[in-house]
Amino acid sequence: MTWEQRWHPLREEWIMVAAHRNDRPWSGRAVQRRGAIAMPYDKRCPLCPGNRRTSGIVNDQYTGIFVFDNDMPCVGQNAPTDIERPPSVYRNRPATGESRVVCYSPRHNVTLAELTPTRIISLFAAWRAEYRQLGARADIAHVLVFENKGRVVGVSNPHPHCQIYATNFVFKTIETEVSACGRYWQDHRRVLMEDIVAAERADGRRVVCEQGSAIAFVPYFARYAYETFVVPKQRHASLADLSRSELRDLARVLHEVLVRFDNLWRSSFPYVMALHQAPTDGNSHDGFHFHIELHPPLRKPNLMKYLAGPEIGGGNFLSDTSPEEKAAELRVQKPTHYKHARGSV
Repeated sequence: MTWEQRWHPLREEWIMVAAHRNDRPWSGRAVQRRGAIAMPYDKRCPLCPGNRRTSGIVNDQYTGIFVFDNDMPCVGQNAPTDIERPPSVYRNRPATGESRVVCYSPRHNVTLAELTPTRIISLFAAWRAEYRQLGARADIAHVLVFENKGRVVGVSNPHPHCQIYATNFVFKTIETEVSACGRYWQDHRRVLMEDIVAAERADGRRVVCEQGSAIAFVPYFARYAYETFVVPKQRHASLADLSRSELRDLARVLHEVLVRFDNLWRSSFPYVMALHQAPTDGNSHDGFHFHIELHPPLRKPNLMKYLAGPEIGGGNFLSDTSPEEKAAELRVQKPTHYKHARGSV
């Protein structure tokens, strides 16, 4: 049995590891996997080419990547600024910005894992353009790019897409990470993520794959069973700063990780993916190192990692699995998608 605490240097919190708990008896709700095969085009889908969205706007007949303003944004330029001041110790402020959707492909029935690394590089170009254009605005402090994939994380539309929230504030996780990286730089004159990468490479047990200037690993302090970081080895503040060769290597590594996810249980693997990029608030953010984080919610083929007493009540994350064992499971998977015979796009 394993009872251990591991320090998460980016979130500045302790993670409890009790890997033997993954095999405990379970009689709760199981995740049901649907067997229906989606078609390349769905006339009911608001993201498919030529279809009408909830706003009444008709999509372009796009053939590649398609970016548009979110019809149901969580932030916007029209947010009221004259909001009522709350009483006593409470505080509030306007939440302004832009919310966009990025469709990866016109095909309704593919995922990011089923696209080629070349197509992922094209997606990187779209993300870079949005980060630069939105981040250059004086009213935007942060640009968050993220994908929610799978019904178990609340996604109702399987069409391959992600979202971009460009906000007048910095999201809490990034704010904490910026602070931790900045202090580490001031104290050691080294980049925290570069030292994390060096530690993972030296240990080797948690490395999933590596291609030239990019690496993927299940971090020592992983909170979720198959949590994976995809990282350029050289420090950059954002995706927009990578060279052409670094983008190529990063695309290959991200693609390989997603393929290994799908191959693990021969199914479309759910996750939350977030690009951790430096805020665009005009500050220096010394020591911050861009990377991509993938947080899959399943710890077994049909079992979710539920947040309960330790996480919600106590405030410390409890990992039911060993990062070393989960990385090994991913590492033995083939880097070619199990649907390869049906082709990639």
